Amino acid sequence: MSTFVRRTGLTSLLASAAFVAVPALAQDAAPAPAPDTAAAVTDDIVITATKRSESLQNVPISVSVLTTKKLDDLNIANFAQYAQMLPSVSFQALGGTPGTNVVYMRGVASGGDGNHSGTLPSVGVYLDEQPVTTIGGNLDVHIYDVARIESLSGPQGTLYGASSEAGTIRIITNKPDLSGTYGRIDLEGNKVSKGGYGGKVEGMINIPLSATIAFRGVGYYERDAGYIDNVPGTRTFDVSAALAPLAAGYTGTITNSAFVKKNYNDTEIAGGRAALKIDLDSNWTVTPSFMYQDTRSHGSYGYDQRVGDLKVQHFFPEFRRDRFWQAGLTIEGKLGNWDLTYAGAYLDRKDYQSTDYTDYAEAYDNLYSSVGGIAGYFYYQNAAGNTIDPRQRVIGSDHFKKMSQEFRVASPSTDRFRIVAGAFYQRQSNFIHQDYQIAGLAPLLSVNGSPGTLWLTQQRRVDKDYAMFGEASFDVTPTLTVTAGGRAFIYDNTLIGFFGFGRNPAFDQLNGGPPPNAAYSTRTGVAGCFTTTGERLRAAQLAGQTNTTLLPAVVAGSPCTNLAIYSGGNLLPVKASGEGVTYRFNVSWKPISGVMAYATWSRGFRPGGINRRNDIPPYAADFLTNYEAGVKTTWLGGKLRFNAAVYRQDWKKFQFAFLGANSFTEIHNGPDARIWGAEFDSSLTLGRLNLTASGSYTDAKTTRNLCLFDDPSFTCTLPSSDGVTNMISAPKGTRLPITPQVKLNGSARYTVPVGNAKVYAQAVGSYQSSAASDIRSAVYETFTGNVISPAAQFGRLKAFETADFSIGAEFGKFTFEVYLQNAFDARGQLSRFVACGSCGQRPYIVPITPQTVGVRLGAKF
Repeated sequence: MSTFVRRTGLTSLLASAAFVAVPALAQDAAPAPAPDTAAAVTDDIVITATKRSESLQNVPISVSVLTTKKLDDLNIANFAQYAQMLPSVSFQALGGTPGTNVVYMRGVASGGDGNHSGTLPSVGVYLDEQPVTTIGGNLDVHIYDVARIESLSGPQGTLYGASSEAGTIRIITNKPDLSGTYGRIDLEGNKVSKGGYGGKVEGMINIPLSATIAFRGVGYYERDAGYIDNVPGTRTFDVSAALAPLAAGYTGTITNSAFVKKNYNDTEIAGGRAALKIDLDSNWTVTPSFMYQDTRSHGSYGYDQRVGDLKVQHFFPEFRRDRFWQAGLTIEGKLGNWDLTYAGAYLDRKDYQSTDYTDYAEAYDNLYSSVGGIAGYFYYQNAAGNTIDPRQRVIGSDHFKKMSQEFRVASPSTDRFRIVAGAFYQRQSNFIHQDYQIAGLAPLLSVNGSPGTLWLTQQRRVDKDYAMFGEASFDVTPTLTVTAGGRAFIYDNTLIGFFGFGRNPAFDQLNGGPPPNAAYSTRTGVAGCFTTTGERLRAAQLAGQTNTTLLPAVVAGSPCTNLAIYSGGNLLPVKASGEGVTYRFNVSWKPISGVMAYATWSRGFRPGGINRRNDIPPYAADFLTNYEAGVKTTWLGGKLRFNAAVYRQDWKKFQFAFLGANSFTEIHNGPDARIWGAEFDSSLTLGRLNLTASGSYTDAKTTRNLCLFDDPSFTCTLPSSDGVTNMISAPKGTRLPITPQVKLNGSARYTVPVGNAKVYAQAVGSYQSSAASDIRSAVYETFTGNVISPAAQFGRLKAFETADFSIGAEFGKFTFEVYLQNAFDARGQLSRFVACGSCGQRPYIVPITPQTVGVRLGAKF
């Protein structure tokens, strides 16, 4: 089918879903007896975005909702699938592996924020009452037996805190109930075009254990088929000027024959949830819950255009295992006629991964071509002094822990004056391990105590947040309400540990001798560790000191400590802390039944933090101010719903993370940005036909230059601390990356009775425009000093459209469906990435899943 036909068909679907309601909007609204009749419309959606149960149409903020039925209709099981259906949400799949997505909303994205030592997220993610926002990738909770997913656009700092600067996503699960015993089971099998076979089995059960206690359990297993092939290939490194003879068997050319595999990137997910509802009396309920999920991913989720469509050439084992469990406790009750809620949770997440880093060796072999490539520049040698294969493999792990507690009170929702107020505390820690290995590397050239390790990161990061918050609403008249809220916060973030190369004990700082390590680095790594006198090793040796005994390592597994503060013989974590206030003001007006207009002025923030490089100062908090106006309308007795909002956001000194020299993650405060946008969400039911449509327009641009080196004037004339000439890395008016300017989706579902069955057909379409992968258009290339453009090297995320189709039937308690997802096999691009900061010649594209055909079977009991 031609591209023209595909695009025409998709455009027609989106247009029909979006504009079929226009004639109805032109009609006069039917008279209604009370201003709040809209709250009682057919298929009313109740949400808890304001930490009260309210109708979606009565909440004066921009909220998109995917209900249980919608999630089932769209066959949504993971983050990437539901994010595609939320108009204001975009994300960056860093490496493409499940569990590494970084979420953005309304264009608040500078790119590259997903590193373990990077910034805190700007979008909060909640599982029920508990935050599950994590550094280094979104927690990809499997979606099954979920009541709804709420997407709250704009700063939600008043009620949801630090990591909700740009918005909040809430996954609300179905809770145990006392109405009776029931359950369901769902089976699926599918085949990916140009890929393998996959499927899943899911089930849930609800059981009343007594008159006051109910249990609900969910279990699932899913296998996602691979569709990227690791094809045969070689790499050849320049060994003409090797610093030592070649090791036996090494010629400079290597092959990946041991790792060639079709459908390389398969994923297995297994897990479950369990919850109890315990009614202590008519006023108090206790809900303990537990969730466990184990995700095992293999291969690469990005393909290399230089190799071919859906193909890579990789040379080491690649896998990732991501396990997490969360225990939660919610206590709800009444004190008089006030509602009291306590929500506490503990999250424990461990991941372990192996990544091929051959691209790094290839890139640096090219960069150092003038001196004989990587073999002529580095001391990649074995214990016998022979030059060895320079390829690297990265073994990484993170152990992330998060404890959160919130207590809040709420006055009766029927009062003319009502408040919500509370206190919040969370502590999150991450034990970070990154081991860059070269097989056979000599122990004296390796990180001390870790033979074969070229570079080691071994750090402990702790982020603490304290807050008190409150919102008050007052009904000035029955149709006019004003709301004001604020949140006072304190953040306290610390980082301590080791990073860098090793140090050969035979190396003499003053007189030279054997190389200090394989990279001949005299500054980074062990050279920067603290001695017992409080000086760094390198400085002590340059001063001619003979006593250069290192202090014991603070973080287990590291040779010593170079990221810390020395104080009185002790090593303390590097610290970044701050405090402040965020706010929200809102006015809502209901001129007629089924219509509400609102205006909001709100502010969100994201805490500052620490750079692990000693020569780069900590970065400060950034703030987002939002000015928004919107309408929520319901027509035709509840059959038509149309909500829309327009907004402007000012993002001050946004945090900007990127891979700098030696592929170090650096975080700086960049310039300001201004974001103009609009979004809408609509649905229409016409008898057996149901139509939905949503979309967004985002115009996000910098308002001052982004400088290569920090310059308070933003003229980019102040040189670096080493005297290197500054330059404009992204000029004023540059669009922020990642977020498409236009994003649209729509669906049409037609149901007709056939005998005792209900037969349906459904079509779903989506479109998003192109976006940049990187904001920078000018940086210095490592070693050569040439000016290059990361944005050009990465390439743009191309515009794409997709269409899904399904037909099925419901036979009493049984369901059957056949579906075709990505029907025209579009190669939609979710993100682009490179293996290292200097690997721009080989960008990888993370695509949406190719065309997939499948069958679903379900039964309820």
